[in-house]
Formats: sequence, structure tokens, C-alpha cells
Amino acid sequence: MQQGQMAYDRAITVFSPDGRLFQVEYAREAVKRGSTALGIKFKDGVLLISEKRPRSKLMEQNSLEKIQLIDDFVGCVTSGLGADARVLIDFARIVTQQEKVSYGSLVNIENLVKKVADQMQQYTQYGGVRPYGVSIIFAGIDQVGARLFDSDPSGVINEYKATAIGAGRDQVLNYLEKEYKEDADEKTAIGIGIAALKSSMEEGAEYKTPEVASIRSDSTFKIFTKEEIEKLVK
Repeated sequence: MQQGQMAYDRAITVFSPDGRLFQVEYAREAVKRGSTALGIKFKDGVLLISEKRPRSKLMEQNSLEKIQLIDDFVGCVTSGLGADARVLIDFARIVTQQEKVSYGSLVNIENLVKKVADQMQQYTQYGGVRPYGVSIIFAGIDQVGARLFDSDPSGVINEYKATAIGAGRDQVLNYLEKEYKEDADEKTAIGIGIAALKSSMEEGAEYKTPEVASIRSDSTFKIFTKEEIEKLVK
């Protein structure tokens, strides 16, 4: 880092002369070091797909759960610091239950995503705290239809037809921009998503069966088994 930037590197509340918050940018770098994950909408619903990247050969594969249930028709996948992700997922679950108590159902997924993003944004404004080092893709079905959002450490949210986060984000997005089909069925969308995930892998890297979940307009959140994924890919 240049010497003139060091003074603006110390606190979250100080902008640099060129309008940057370095701590937020560092949090985004933490996300870029995380495992690659993506969301993709298809004709009848939405998919979440994540690679499994164990830190050690001694780790149990089943202990790596990147895709999480928020509610029956809402799920999410994260990339970045796992502990930060866990706190935000718990917060999202509480918000969802409050919506259901107040209105009888989760009327609009966008409201949920905005509240989680507001929580992330607050941690970019106050001294003595640091930003959440995690990005989250939210996917689900509401009264509008299939929805897919992402949020980053700054609290920015966007809605997509397909998106990605993590180390291989750029490669996955390049693949999806070429191959994504809005009218694809679930099976085709899974094939496109897994191929996009493979495109982000380094040459010679060992391929492991990814984690895949779907939410359809006619069924609730479902995580596919390893055997189901392998059968669909074949």
C-alpha cells in the first residue's frame, strides 16, 4: 500500500481522499478468498450451487455446509468468513420468523435481504467494529416468483437471473453470460451451474461433487444428495 494511504487504513469511518473505505475493500478481498458459489434461476424455481473446499484431508466432508436453509421457501449460500456468515444467517432466520408472525408468511424476499444488508451496512459506519467479511446469495420463491439476490460486505444488494461469489466469481460469470438460458428446466440449470463451477477450477485441481439445493414453486427447499447430483450430471 502507498504511504499516503496508510492513514486511511486504520478506521472504518475514515474515507480516503479518493472516496474509498479500505476496510470494506479488505472485507471484499476476504470474500474473494472463499469458496466459489453461484445462484441460477430456472423455469420453475431457483438453484444454489457451491463447491466444497476442505482445509484439510482430515475434515469430514459432511461438516462443510455452505448452503443453508432460511425458511421453507428461502435458502442462501455464503463465501468468506464462516463465523460472520453464521451470525448473519441466524439474523436472517429471526427476521423471517418475525415477518411470518406479523403477516402470516414471508411476503417479499427482498424485504428480508434488505434487512440483512442493512445489518451489514451498519458495520461500515461505526468506530470499534469491522465489516462482515462475507457475501451471501439469497434464493427463494415469494409472491413475485423466483428471486435471486446477492449482498456484499458494504451492504449493497442486487437482484439477478444468475450470479456468483467467491474465488472463481469472474470465471463463473463469464461462463453464465454465454450459456445461461431463462427457460431451462431444473436438470438443465444444474448442468449449466456445475459446468460454470468447473470453469473456475484451476487446471489439474481435483473435482469434488458440489453442494446443490433447489427451491421450486411447487416444493420447498431441498438439498440434493451426492448420488442425485452425480446422476443428474451424467
